[in-house]
Amino acid sequence: MSSIKVGLLGLGVVGGGTWKVLTQNAEEIARRAGRSIEVTAVAVRDVAKAKRLVGDSVRVTDDAMQVLRDPDIDIIVELIGGDTLARTWIMEAIAQGKHVVTANKALLAKHGNEIFAAAHAKGVMVTFEAAVAGGIPIVKAIREGLTANRIQWLAGIINGTTNFILSEMRMRGLSFEQALADAQRLGYAETDPTFDIEGVDAAHKLTLLASLAFGIPVQFDKAHIEGISTLAQDDITHAERLGYRIKLLGITRRREDGIELRVHPTLVPVDCLLANVEGAMNAVLVSGDMVGPTLYYGQGAGELPTASAVVADLVDVARLEAADPEHRVPHLAFQPDAMQDTVVLPVQEVRSSYYLRVRVQDRPGVLADIARILSDSGISIGSMFQQPHGDTEADIIFLSHEAREGAVDDAMARIRALPFVQCDLTRLRVESLT
Repeated sequence: MSSIKVGLLGLGVVGGGTWKVLTQNAEEIARRAGRSIEVTAVAVRDVAKAKRLVGDSVRVTDDAMQVLRDPDIDIIVELIGGDTLARTWIMEAIAQGKHVVTANKALLAKHGNEIFAAAHAKGVMVTFEAAVAGGIPIVKAIREGLTANRIQWLAGIINGTTNFILSEMRMRGLSFEQALADAQRLGYAETDPTFDIEGVDAAHKLTLLASLAFGIPVQFDKAHIEGISTLAQDDITHAERLGYRIKLLGITRRREDGIELRVHPTLVPVDCLLANVEGAMNAVLVSGDMVGPTLYYGQGAGELPTASAVVADLVDVARLEAADPEHRVPHLAFQPDAMQDTVVLPVQEVRSSYYLRVRVQDRPGVLADIARILSDSGISIGSMFQQPHGDTEADIIFLSHEAREGAVDDAMARIRALPFVQCDLTRLRVESLT
């Protein structure tokens, strides 16, 4: 059988890694795919630099349209990132009848519905294993491996930068600023780390996972997003004392009244598998009604782990290229006409347990007043303790039983107004993940 021809857009970290994987493991990949996979054209800004990597056997150009419109190319691999030019190029590739492999989670989180609809109409595949959790095959696991299950919920550490920072804060007692500086020095964090530390990157990935898990359209604009930039070392310490660790989690859960879709710092019990994922590693815990909880763990970023996922998608396309489009695995796991427009719940309707920390003047009656407000709001206290802060102040830490987020918001507003409260409250959600 003739080789499948690939056009590569971008030859940066992941693009270069993809070239290395395809070259180094060419024989093994061909054995799995049933045919060889050959990169025949590359579009990049720096042509000379690219030629030093790929040699003379591959056509290198700075004009992506030459690659997109080449009739001999079967698959376009988009690895430039961003959601403007990449969107134009992917839509052009689809219009030209080419399959697409991409690692672009931001693009798919924002424009995935449009892209998948265009691909379905044209009878081509758009695959994106590398867009979520790097080398972990979580997309394939949900889309195919768990297809017999009604997914109940999933929770994931899906941003290695923030997990590294939180691990450093807990194990070395660093402040957020110190841990971030270490992450940047070691190459885990960008010079501008905003997308990572504010939870946006994780929300892009969670949006795609929710669509795969529940058969709903991609709805990034409805995700609730909080990052870790305001997290204090005190809260890391208090969580540990209470038997928890703080992780930035992406959580999506099916409820009778809709879907929860949220990213935020979360207290996780220390005996939970996710609590023990450290450093820049990723992990996703998926609960299905038939199989129960399943955990997927590994490197969530990096040149070769992410390239491994890109090549896995190339092999899938090579295997299925000649198949009837109606009999291929659907882009988002469910048949397009079976997708459901289930409501994504506003965060005020989320139900969770809560960690609340409030700094107060250390005087009689303070605890009783706060407890009364929580009770009036329908929030039951599971446990609490008090930590002195200087000679005249104290931190009071509460763990609540499950409550509605909107009720917690109302209680916090009333507590803030109390005359003995010294600074803003800290509120973190607590998840048992069982």
